[in-house]
Amino acid sequence: MAGQAYFWDEAGAAGSVQAGGAILEAYTVGPPPGQAPTLVLLHEGLGCVDLWRDFPEKLVAETGCGVFAYSRAGYGRSDACPLPRPLDYMTREAVAVLPEVLGAIGFTDGILIGHSDGASIAAIHAGAQRDPRVRGVVLMAPHFFTEAMGLDAIAEARTAYSDGDLRSRLGKYHAHVDTAFRGWNDAWLDPGFRSWDIRHFLDTVSVPVLCLQGEQDQYGTRAQVEVVAERVGGPVTIHMIPDCRHSPHLEAAETVTTEIAAFLTGTVRFEAGESDA
Repeated sequence: MAGQAYFWDEAGAAGSVQAGGAILEAYTVGPPPGQAPTLVLLHEGLGCVDLWRDFPEKLVAETGCGVFAYSRAGYGRSDACPLPRPLDYMTREAVAVLPEVLGAIGFTDGILIGHSDGASIAAIHAGAQRDPRVRGVVLMAPHFFTEAMGLDAIAEARTAYSDGDLRSRLGKYHAHVDTAFRGWNDAWLDPGFRSWDIRHFLDTVSVPVLCLQGEQDQYGTRAQVEVVAERVGGPVTIHMIPDCRHSPHLEAAETVTTEIAAFLTGTVRFEAGESDA
């Protein structure tokens, strides 16, 4: 069924796609590709389809676009993946798996919206693939290099997982909960990851970029979004959100959806119901 959005339902539908040698859970809502632009959601390091909550529906209501979300291998109800994850796992997802996903859903025109690790994946894809169907990217709480304060917060998450209730809370959403947590946490806390740096991908990003970050983000400083303005050749908009930590789409949903809608119509220049198909 590659190339067809075969489980798409405007009211919302669960399904799956095959990419990267795995079956990946997915969710669609709003008009399908070919009828309107598609907003592709890329989740964080401990995220999955379900942990977007009602954000997809809010995006459809605000923009008139279709929304597609999927859980990467090892997350949600997707197939498991081998551990340890390679330290360049975000690059591999961006250049090998994501293009297959876009093909599987019949993607014709739209933007990528990534959160945390997903934002890094979106930026890598935009810089490395330069897919003409991807007309912009929204980066929420992105990472382009490691910072001591972020690594400290990730180390605290390891303690919460081993000694607190984090494992049980994540187990509600991930079929392979240890794979989901360790695949992210072990990679980020690997000594070799301290030199991880993907800033060079920004040099070849030419599409418009919207950066949204909480002013109290515990995983990254403002430097993570300022580097986007410094290195991206196309239009860049940065919005720092007050009284917000690492999840702007959940903590400040109205602000985020309004900003994305304005980005689509004012910078990317999408109109509701528009498609290049």
